[in-house]
Amino acid sequence: MNTRKKKIELIIKDSKTYAIIIRSKYKPDSTEFITDGKSVQQVGFIVYKSGEEIKRHLHKPLKRTIYNTPETLFVKEGAIEYEIFNNSKKFISKGQLNQGDIIILLDGGHGFKTIKDTVLFEIKQGPFMGDGKDKERF
Repeated sequence: MNTRKKKIELIIKDSKTYAIIIRSKYKPDSTEFITDGKSVQQVGFIVYKSGEEIKRHLHKPLKRTIYNTPETLFVKEGAIEYEIFNNSKKFISKGQLNQGDIIILLDGGHGFKTIKDTVLFEIKQGPFMGDGKDKERF
C-alpha cells in the first residue's frame, strides 16, 4: 500500500476536491505542494538540508480575483470530528482529526465538533467580510 495515501487523504465527490487531510505522521523527502498550482490557496511542504538558504525576497503586489474562502486548519492540540458538505449543503464525508493533523478546506461547507479540548491554528483567504456576509450557517 502506498504510504502517501494513508497519510494524505482527498475528499472528492463528483470530480471536485472538497478537502485534503494531511496526517501528522506525513513527512516528505523533498519539496511537495499538496494543492495544485491553480488553487487559490497554495499549501505544501518545502524541504531543506542543513545550511541551505532561502534567498531574501519580496512578493510583488498582484491583483487576484478570488471567489471563495479556502481555509487550512492545523490541530495544534486536541481532537475534532469534521463533516464536509457540497455546495448544496448535502453531506459528503465525516472523520476525525487529531493533534498534528492538517485539513485543507477548498470547497463546499464544513462543520466541526470537538472531541477533546482543542486548539486550532487557522489560515484562510482574506479579507474576512464578517459572519453575515462571509458565512452562511446551516
